[in-house]
Amino acid sequence: MRRLEAVGMLGNCLLVGIGGFAGAIGRYAVTRWLGQKGSGRVPRGTLFVNLTGSFLLGWLVGSGAGHEAQLLIGTGFMGAYTTFSTFHYESLQFGLQRAWAPLVMYLGISASLGILLAYAGFWLGGTGAG
Repeated sequence: MRRLEAVGMLGNCLLVGIGGFAGAIGRYAVTRWLGQKGSGRVPRGTLFVNLTGSFLLGWLVGSGAGHEAQLLIGTGFMGAYTTFSTFHYESLQFGLQRAWAPLVMYLGISASLGILLAYAGFWLGGTGAG
């Protein structure tokens, strides 16, 4: 029985790893494409990946995706694609630069739209859309 559990755990880890690889590449590509912030400007790349990630994770959960899809896409891809630590670092940089307006805008947009998009994804992925 333990051998079967180990094989199952290895398969789960592979799903998370494959998803994580794709998510990290996706985040890198998107943030390069959108460019990094200029002085006093909202970091568009991080904002975009976090907001689209909120929507996609909400959709995945709302769709009732199976365990393997949750591991591959939810834990793996979305875990690497979205970036909570970068969000905090960029917010800190605004504070250290005393760039209060961009800081408030970035925090407000991230929190309010992130929650709204997660709900929209959940609704579209589940019973709300059908």
